[in-house]
Amino acid sequence: MPNNDLSEADNAYTLDGIDLKILAALQKNGRLTNVELAREVGLSPSPCLRRVRMLEENGTIRQYVAILDPVRLGLAMSVFVRVWLKGQDEDTVQCFIRHVNALSQVVECHLMAGDCDFLLRVVAADLTAYRRFQAEYLARIPSVSSLKTDIPMQAVKVSWELPLGTGQ
Repeated sequence: MPNNDLSEADNAYTLDGIDLKILAALQKNGRLTNVELAREVGLSPSPCLRRVRMLEENGTIRQYVAILDPVRLGLAMSVFVRVWLKGQDEDTVQCFIRHVNALSQVVECHLMAGDCDFLLRVVAADLTAYRRFQAEYLARIPSVSSLKTDIPMQAVKVSWELPLGTGQ
């Protein structure tokens, strides 16, 4: 997977309207064939494929994934965990990051500015499973000072599509 850090060379490629149409179409359906994608964005297949490959090579398209239904997989609960560390020095932060990266139940981890140090999204089968995960794993990370769990009552909007300014 390409590095998320952008260098000056990465910034040299400017996205045009066709690139944005390609990205919008692939965000909606990453399984489009090149022929279907080309038709949708108004290109012939060869130039469309060249553009997609460029978008992949420059890191604009980072990867292709299948979005799974957590309920069907027995992971119906999603919670948000605010984490406070014992300190903000680099060793403490890196210790926490190493531990969290090893935990598959943590599906998002964000370093925060503001009240807490990190915000996590954790998936679990139910509240009992989450509580066990919190006690056995999160609370035992050496750099953790405090945890606060927020339990959402209903997911109103969940999207992986980024707004591209294409009017879609």
